[in-house]
Amino acid sequence: MTPPAPTRRQALAAAAGFGLSLQFLARQAFAATEGGFARRKLIVVICRGGMDGLSVSPPVGDPDYAGLRGSIALGSEALKLDGTFALHPALPGIHALALAGQARIAPAAATPDRARSHFEAQDVLESGATAAYGASSGWLNRAVASLSAQRKVQALSVGPTAPLILRGKAPAGSWSPGKVVDGSARLPTLLQDLYKDDPLLGPALAQGLATEAMAQAAMSNLPVAPDPAPAADSQMAMAAPGGPAAPAAAYLRQGQAAARKLGATLAGFMVEAGGPQVAALSLDGFDTHANQGAAQGALAVRLAYLDAVLDGIHTGLGPAWSDTVVLVATEFGRTARVNGTGGTDHGTASTALVLGGALKRGGVVGDWPTLRRQALFEDRDVAPALDMRGLFKGVLAEHMGVGRAALDTAVFPGSADVRPAAGLV
Repeated sequence: MTPPAPTRRQALAAAAGFGLSLQFLARQAFAATEGGFARRKLIVVICRGGMDGLSVSPPVGDPDYAGLRGSIALGSEALKLDGTFALHPALPGIHALALAGQARIAPAAATPDRARSHFEAQDVLESGATAAYGASSGWLNRAVASLSAQRKVQALSVGPTAPLILRGKAPAGSWSPGKVVDGSARLPTLLQDLYKDDPLLGPALAQGLATEAMAQAAMSNLPVAPDPAPAADSQMAMAAPGGPAAPAAAYLRQGQAAARKLGATLAGFMVEAGGPQVAALSLDGFDTHANQGAAQGALAVRLAYLDAVLDGIHTGLGPAWSDTVVLVATEFGRTARVNGTGGTDHGTASTALVLGGALKRGGVVGDWPTLRRQALFEDRDVAPALDMRGLFKGVLAEHMGVGRAALDTAVFPGSADVRPAAGLV
């Protein structure tokens, strides 16, 4: 069961220990008085590790897809979008939104970086610069700074430390305790600290902490489909309710429940009067060099977790969903061909997702370069057909009202030649 959105009392009480300013949490319904843009919300979800776009939105209608993907190719179990593309079967929530015109895919998006290094690619994705380490602040922070010249805009990062995308001159709140936190700590631990004295949310989030631990174990070791056999990891099995015989499917369901709680709690802060309009959330674990799987396997569990987080955001926002856009991006894709260990290696273009009730109904964002051998980038990767900065620019311009001059110079320096994607909102 998803916990209710935090009340203003709870948020204010938590502010001192959570580093959220009272001004940030106490502002009264500025959205109603500062124009239509002030009601709009933007959430950026970063999938760290290099998420495999050919699994997120498999081009099952591309004649070269099955041969390249081999053992990890998806077939009839994929959730159809059109004559070429489908979604992974672990993404039913996103698929339902797509059928309702509230989710679209950008199947060949990439940053300007071509090094296939996690560190460099993540830096470029979050800084918005043309090259690695080209900026010390994040593009989302600079966008907030640009908007703040016109109206009050609040931002929130989720996690123990603010990601680069929200670092910079513009102030941003953070879900983190007022102390040094182990970087490996999971968000439910932080939320438990926040609500430990709340009689309603405290117990609910304590349970969420346990299910999150199971989810992380499941994302590393378990298939999506129910497995009647005992869990392979005895330590995880002994920690789970039901003991060693508890089925893998139960861990997955509990992990998805924790993920929905995470998404719903983020949404709860955003619908508070005076709450943030902009938020950034990072999800890790998408580096699938081995045993990636197809409809089932390690990547499927990660995608199920992503789907549940987004479902929690969708349902948690309630009516505010109609004024929201969610961007899901990763630093790079994976190789088109499966490797010798049943996984994929670092690639180039990947699938980005654009979701939200504010989204304009439409098809694929950008072009599809196909998987013909001569069309592959360096004979191994999906070729970049859409600059990720153009996708971000399009959402910032149409949804949040950032001007083109600011986008080309301040938000994404040196990007005047990158046109914003049009017709998204």
